[in-house]
Amino acid sequence: QVQLVESGGGLVQAGGSLRLSCAASGRTLRTYAVAWFRQVPGKEPEFVSAISATGGKTYYSESVKGRFTTFRTNAMDTMSLQMNGLKPDDTALYYCAADLGGLGSTRRESYEYWGQGTQVTVSS
Repeated sequence: QVQLVESGGGLVQAGGSLRLSCAASGRTLRTYAVAWFRQVPGKEPEFVSAISATGGKTYYSESVKGRFTTFRTNAMDTMSLQMNGLKPDDTALYYCAADLGGLGSTRRESYEYWGQGTQVTVSS
C-alpha cells in the first residue's frame, strides 16, 4: 500500500505562486508515474499534470500549460508542482496520484494510489 501525502497548499492572491509537493510515506516515488488532479465541489476531478515513472515525459492540461511545472525532487523521492500566475479559477482541492511504472496518463483510472489532497485558494 502506498500512502501519498500532499503539502504546500494555501491562500494566495491572483498572480501569485505556490509549490505543491507529493511524497510517499515510507517509500520512494522514483518508480511511479505521478499526476496531479484537482477538484472543486460539485464537479468531477480535473487532470492538471503528470510525469512519467522515468521522469522523461511530462503532461499538462491546456488550462495550466505555461504556468505550472511538474518535476521530481530529492533524487526522485518526491514530486512537486510549481504553480505560477495563479488565477481564481485554479482554486480547488489538489490531489496527487501514483501509478507504478506508469508512462503518465491524463485518466484518473490509470492511478492506483491517491493522497488526501491539499487546498489551494486563489483570491481575486
